[in-house]
Amino acid sequence: METVFKLKAKELDKSFIDSVRNLYKDHEIEISIKQVQDETEYLLKSPENKRHLLEAINDIKKNKNLIRFTSQEFEELTEKLLNV
Repeated sequence: METVFKLKAKELDKSFIDSVRNLYKDHEIEISIKQVQDETEYLLKSPENKRHLLEAINDIKKNKNLIRFTSQEFEELTEKLLNV
């Protein structure tokens, strides 16, 4: 069994440890910790990517350069892509 917990370091407390103990009982477990990178920060790090994303947000606000389709068209496209 594998479980992933995503939480802030300040949320690590005795009740969290107790819940892990209750979940895994007497089984041996491995705990791995990594710092999670903020996705927005990552995407905006590159100047070119930031420009592209901000343009896309602007386009949405101005209702331009949008691709529209009906739910039926979506279903047909999905079916076509899945059968390829």
